[in-house]
Amino acid sequence: MRKILLVILLIAASLMHMQAQTAAVIANDKDGWHKIAETIVNFDREKDEILILGADRFASIRFKVTDAPVQLIRIEVYYESGDHQNIDVNASISQDAESKVIDLNGGERSLKKVVFYYKTLPNSADKKAHMELWGMKTNQSE
Repeated sequence: MRKILLVILLIAASLMHMQAQTAAVIANDKDGWHKIAETIVNFDREKDEILILGADRFASIRFKVTDAPVQLIRIEVYYESGDHQNIDVNASISQDAESKVIDLNGGERSLKKVVFYYKTLPNSADKKAHMELWGMKTNQSE
């Protein structure tokens, strides 16, 4: 009985971990800005992980926000090469606005995942923010 309960708990934990990650498959490799993923932001501090598959080379990232303002706290960018970049943002992004462009270390590189920490700021309509992650492709050689 204990073994069955342990197996059920392990399966539940892995399913919760899988739900916390969003996979984004990028098929287009043309120059310019590409939407990588989107999420709805709660009022509490939150963390989202975006796994990036396919045409995953980007030189810069930015965030677009609609429906409510967001406090973007920190971003962690993980590269296919194994290293990562921590970016302290600590900035508010107004409703219907964009973050500043964030250049990635080393120019255009293959991304493995992007983790961001944020929360919806209080607003009169009590709406949750909708946030999109965008990446810039320059197609410069490695």
